[in-house]
Amino acid sequence: MKILLDTHIAIWSVLDSEELSDAARAMILDESNEIYYSVASVWEITIKHMAHPETFLYSGKHLEKGCEANGFVSLPIFNKHSIELETLVRPKEAPPHKDPFDRILLAQAKSEGMKFMTHDSLIPYYNESFVISV
Repeated sequence: MKILLDTHIAIWSVLDSEELSDAARAMILDESNEIYYSVASVWEITIKHMAHPETFLYSGKHLEKGCEANGFVSLPIFNKHSIELETLVRPKEAPPHKDPFDRILLAQAKSEGMKFMTHDSLIPYYNESFVISV
């Protein structure tokens, strides 16, 4: 199974954080799964690190190197991913979700036929079958 990691899942995995659930860890370590991280995650972390380097110590460079060291595959952003944004299903009554990085990650996973692993409580509102909440 191909799994695209949400940014926080990628960080937790690379850092071997206790915040990563046992279920998530098992799926990531399962050698039959192919684990991906998005360049959007590297971009997101770089922006956060640049804005708050004194409190957000983890940089995009750290994320990239950590993901590569763990054998994760980098997923670039293609035009088809941006276009896929229009197909994401989210009920109007769902709480607002304004994070453009989350949305492009979802669109990438959907477009590429991947699962998307997240711990974000707003993502399941998308009612997309490819989302794995951990």
